[in-house]
Amino acid sequence: MERVIVIGSGGSGKSTLAATLARRLGLPLVHLDALHWHAGWQPTPPDEWRERVGELVAAPRWVMDGNYGGTLDLRLERCDTAILLDLPRWLCVWRVVKRQLRYVGRTRPDMAPGCRERLSWEFVAWVWSYEATRREGILRRLAALRADQRAIVLGSPAAVRRFLAELGSPSA
Repeated sequence: MERVIVIGSGGSGKSTLAATLARRLGLPLVHLDALHWHAGWQPTPPDEWRERVGELVAAPRWVMDGNYGGTLDLRLERCDTAILLDLPRWLCVWRVVKRQLRYVGRTRPDMAPGCRERLSWEFVAWVWSYEATRREGILRRLAALRADQRAIVLGSPAAVRRFLAELGSPSA
C-alpha cells in the first residue's frame, strides 16, 4: 500500500483510520477536509479544488481521507488501495454528535484553522442518508477498480480492528 484512499460517511472514522495507516505504513497523511475548507467554513472553489487534488494524487505515496465526490475519480484512478468504511448509519450519527460535544467551540486536529466544530441538521441528514444515496454508487466504483488495485470494505468497528491487526505494528 503506497497510495491509499479512505472514504465513507461522516462519522465513520475516516480521519482516524487514515492517520493510523499513515503512521503504520510510513506514508504522508492528507486530510482533504483540512485543505478544502478555509477559515469560517469557506470552501475551495470547485475548479481550484479539482486542480489541487490532481496535484496531491500525483505524489508517489500517501494516505488520503475524505469524500468529495467531484474528485473521487482522480483519487480512484491513482490509488492502489481504496478503503470504504461502511459502518451502520446510527453509529456514524452517534460519532458525529460525540465529536461535536468533544470539540464544541474548537477546531478538530484534522480540520483547517478557523473551522470550529459545528453540527447542523443538514449534516446529520447527509450522514443518515449516506447509505441510501451514496453507498451503491461507491460500491459500483470500487467493483470497477483495475486488477492492480485493491478495494477493502470494512463494515464494523471490529472489522477495522481486524484489518489493523493484520497490518501489524507501526513502523519504526
